[in-house]
Amino acid sequence: LARVYAELNATRPTAVNLRWALDQVRAAVEPLPPSERAAAAYRRAGELADDDVETCRRIGVHGLGLIRDIHARTQKTVQVLTHCNAGWLATLDYGTALSGIYQAHDAGLPVHVWVDETRPRSQGLLTAWELQQHGVPHTLIPDNAGGHLMQHGQVDLCIVGTDRTTSQGDVCNKIGTYLKALAAKDNGVPFYVALPHSTIDWTLKDGVREIPIEERSEREVHEASGLLPDGTRTLLRLSPPGIRAANPAFDVTPARLVTGLITERGVAPATTEGLLSLYPERRP
Repeated sequence: LARVYAELNATRPTAVNLRWALDQVRAAVEPLPPSERAAAAYRRAGELADDDVETCRRIGVHGLGLIRDIHARTQKTVQVLTHCNAGWLATLDYGTALSGIYQAHDAGLPVHVWVDETRPRSQGLLTAWELQQHGVPHTLIPDNAGGHLMQHGQVDLCIVGTDRTTSQGDVCNKIGTYLKALAAKDNGVPFYVALPHSTIDWTLKDGVREIPIEERSEREVHEASGLLPDGTRTLLRLSPPGIRAANPAFDVTPARLVTGLITERGVAPATTEGLLSLYPERRP
């Protein structure tokens, strides 16, 4: 049990909610004899999944409120920019960052999403596919187009997810999130982060110095897979042979650049006191 726990936990050194889920399941099965552990693990995993669905739904309720307020003020289509995939492919049923967008669309509010590609893993393609399935208007854009759109008043707010949030409100999300937050700050665009309680790491304060950043394979930078016109899947080399590549998978956005944290309990400032106002049971 200890070996498998360590092996699974090591697969995502940056994200903290995997460790949280592993802790939950281990606590449920550890007291049991080995013959009963598999069934107990499935039961506990099912309970966690159901809890996640409700958590994501409630995150979306609060995200919907932000979108509704902007539409009430502007009476125009609300333009949202997102980065990476924080929808139901990444979580369950609603997603985190996308939950409020889905609920706004279903409520009849006009909303359009600018979807960053999120290279090199192209998770934005997953977001675009999700939005397409749901019928939400969206446009896929190159990673570095977001700042340009903000300069020209084409983004009303940014909503992204997070893999780990520190106790003082620093957020760690897919690489490129920090640059979007800088552009948003420079252009007066609100920058929100949607997160469930399981992604808050109360043991950390300074995200830049304390959150471990996963370094992924160079191949993800050098290569891209896709479909030929006849539907055949192929792998292409993008860079010249012999070129070295660095591939940090995440970056940290300091709390000072975050307008607010959207949780299942409400929206709070990205500060220690803001988080504790929503989770008072965490007060020392």
